[in-house]
Amino acid sequence: MESMIARISIMLVPALLAVTLHEVSHGFIAERRGDPTARLLGRLTLNPLRHLDPIGTLALLVFGFGWAKPVPVNFNNLRHPRRDMIWVALSGPVTNFALAVLSALLLHGLAMAGDYLPSGHSLAGTVMNPLALMVGFSLYINVILGVFNLLPLPPLDGGRVMAGILPPRQAELFSRIEPFGFLLIIILIFFTDIYRLVLAPVIMGIVALLAGEQQYLVLRTIDFLIGR
Repeated sequence: MESMIARISIMLVPALLAVTLHEVSHGFIAERRGDPTARLLGRLTLNPLRHLDPIGTLALLVFGFGWAKPVPVNFNNLRHPRRDMIWVALSGPVTNFALAVLSALLLHGLAMAGDYLPSGHSLAGTVMNPLALMVGFSLYINVILGVFNLLPLPPLDGGRVMAGILPPRQAELFSRIEPFGFLLIIILIFFTDIYRLVLAPVIMGIVALLAGEQQYLVLRTIDFLIGR
């Protein structure tokens, strides 16, 4: 029980921050492009309770990927609907990658600070270790969300981008698969090798690139969170 509480305490803040800022960025860019729907509905807020989807949050903590309640966007309000839809969709993954970069910088900073602590210093165990685990998980979860949301399937952000790039007729046909999008995603992730052969190598490659010599801290975090 204590182990489970410790894992959740490490994962909760980075996960909430990742999904909240992802959704707020969609609403913010939509408003900049002419659609105030998110603001009018009170979704341009950093209060995570306004964005959480219970099942999506549980999936995020258990499986390492999940979702929040999508910020409502009325694409008809956008000044250039097809073009602006691409920018609105991309803002979420871009925010996650920016958070991943920031987490990597913090991870390097913590590693440098730890080098200056005397061996056995209480700060190393009571503060630095849990903080390093949180920052390591933040790097990992934001890379996962960034990569996962760029899959070219609606209702994911990559699907919105694809719909904005395709010619209108093809985009309309492509958008018709949205009601089955989550089912397709579940099938691809759990019943095919796409995660093991494609997504996992891409995710870990980006993590390794950002973490550099501190990659072992991220791997240690993953091991801790899955109980290895």
